[in-house]
Amino acid sequence: MRITGIRSRLVELPLDAPFRPAWGRGRVQTTLVLVVFEVGTDQGVVGLGAAHGGLEAQIAVDRFVTPHLIGQDPARIETLAGIIRDAEILGPPPYCMEIPLWDILGKAAGLPVSRLWGGASDRVRAYCSTGELRTPDERADGVARLVEEGFTAVKLRFHHDDPRDDIVVAEAVRAAVGRGVELMVDANQAGADPGVGGHAVWDFRTALWVGRELERLEYAWLEEPLPRHDWTGLARLRDRLDAIKLAGGEDNHGLHEFRLLLERGCFDVLQPDAVKSETLSGIRHLAAFAELSGVDVIPHTWGNGLGMLVHLHLAAALPNCGYLEYPHDPPSGLTASARDRMLTEPLTVDTEGYVHVPDRPGFGFVLDEDLVAHHTVHTIERGDCGFAVAEGSAT
Repeated sequence: MRITGIRSRLVELPLDAPFRPAWGRGRVQTTLVLVVFEVGTDQGVVGLGAAHGGLEAQIAVDRFVTPHLIGQDPARIETLAGIIRDAEILGPPPYCMEIPLWDILGKAAGLPVSRLWGGASDRVRAYCSTGELRTPDERADGVARLVEEGFTAVKLRFHHDDPRDDIVVAEAVRAAVGRGVELMVDANQAGADPGVGGHAVWDFRTALWVGRELERLEYAWLEEPLPRHDWTGLARLRDRLDAIKLAGGEDNHGLHEFRLLLERGCFDVLQPDAVKSETLSGIRHLAAFAELSGVDVIPHTWGNGLGMLVHLHLAAALPNCGYLEYPHDPPSGLTASARDRMLTEPLTVDTEGYVHVPDRPGFGFVLDEDLVAHHTVHTIERGDCGFAVAEGSAT
């Protein structure tokens, strides 16, 4: 089998309501932007994947990755992963381009990708990942409703100017749902998004105080409490906390950085992302070494249903995982239905709070082609993909 062509489509899907991310002060998101990649082969098997980014990701892949994949055997994933990793020095991280290769391999084998990787489970416990700042009463009521929907674990966002206001929200949520629901916090301090006017990144003392307050409230983990390259501060903070785990890693790039996070003892939970942090093959290597160190690998995911499906398969195949991040924060525009609009079958939680891995070959992507076509704003096609070239595409 050989790769004969690659098509990318920049898609902008309108949200039903605005979304105001906690990590971007003053920023209002009204669309869901992604790039859908399709890798065609001479045997008619097509692999799909997606990137979080916009036009910059589409162009970077077309210039620095596509020319080196066309003509190659898509099953030689470890070899091609090196090409994909090397392209990072030239533009935005292109790690997402390994995803279509695994999709092709799974389809050719007639197996879900998670089964190719050994399939530790056919379902993964979801934690509902919220994204906005809310008042204590609003967030407590909202989390109570999420628990009624079936979630057994929920993650809050901290980003108030005064961390004491964040703790008041955490207290209200714990009081509303009791001790039977697992709660986490994401501080988003690893890679500051200044938004409008910026924000003050926590120092060590602030992170330590927040961690101890969350221990008092019996929260499961504190995510990204310090800048992503503060190896010394993260290890020191982890050593000073007793009853709460530290999590992070989504904003670190490459196995070399994750190696440092492991060697320095920075985290109890590593959260690489197969779209923006490292290739899928790299994350699987990382997970094996993390397991030897007693560290969990619970992939980060955000933004769209294609990426979430990939991380569902990955989570199901890792013995030291146990969770799937499930972005969903009603009544904002970032909900499960908005996240999965490009799919014909949205990912849902069962009555026990689990998401089941689709039994279809590959990653199980089934695109709503009419919707994707309607909201595609730019197309690039190289080689012979066997697709009809969209109007306005580059060839």
